[in-house]
Amino acid sequence: MNKILFIINPVAGGGKAKKLEPQINEYMKDIKLEYCIQMTRKPKDAIEMAKLGIKEGYNTIVAVGGDGTVNEVAIGIMELGHGTLGIIPSGTGNDLARTLEIPFDIKAALDVIIKGNRKKIDIGIVNNNLFLNIASIGLDSEVVKNTEKIKKRIRTRFAYLVGIINTLFSFKGKKVMLEIDDHLMDKDISLVAVGNGKYYGGGLKILPMAIAEDGYFHVIVVNKTPMLKLLFLFPSIFSGQHIRFKKDVEIFKAKKIRIITEDKTYLNVDGEIYDIEKETLFTINDEKLPVFC
Repeated sequence: MNKILFIINPVAGGGKAKKLEPQINEYMKDIKLEYCIQMTRKPKDAIEMAKLGIKEGYNTIVAVGGDGTVNEVAIGIMELGHGTLGIIPSGTGNDLARTLEIPFDIKAALDVIIKGNRKKIDIGIVNNNLFLNIASIGLDSEVVKNTEKIKKRIRTRFAYLVGIINTLFSFKGKKVMLEIDDHLMDKDISLVAVGNGKYYGGGLKILPMAIAEDGYFHVIVVNKTPMLKLLFLFPSIFSGQHIRFKKDVEIFKAKKIRIITEDKTYLNVDGEIYDIEKETLFTINDEKLPVFC
């Protein structure tokens, strides 16, 4: 019998996720399934909650929050090798939910889970970090770093837009050696994005060609571009039309990507920022993740 554990990140979406608890209870009262709701208290809580829930017989673990909460629940599921991920999008970005076409309406999102529609999606590994959506180096990772400060004042998707504008005026580009499935190239880049999902940054369609379950990474390389041209190119990312700028934007599909940087920089992994030096390696995990979508 299906048992459902809802893991709510109470600070996700500026408190939006926490407010969904009564609606979950209201919906579930008419569903003849055992369920439990738990609240995280600190970062990484959702990993341990998911693992404990699976050990206690819960076979559906629902992340109620943003992409960070989804990532943590997925880690818990993958570490034990059991369970199916459910998502109720209620964070700031919710970008994986966009790719998987999970409704943002809570009742519709719950319907997806209860009806049992699911697929198995690819899992990316970068420098021992699991990611479901997109990992990247360059302009956007510095945008996320700057946006962390801005989010203390602006708790909406517009924080990311402000972060982009601020970063564009100071970003210098990066010299990298890029290895894509054993093909080597030296590049001056503005950014490299590697992923399974199409969206990041709260709806920017950076990888419009990505397919979450095809067994490949999809890669965008934006070559070093003058600031004014980047400002012109940026609006096209909302609709995924930036791939038309073939002199500035290159597309690849691969199983393995290695990036070697000359200088210390940042790695953006599903919205979480890590300091990196020299080498960054992206690989596809052997196992896939079951998710309701």
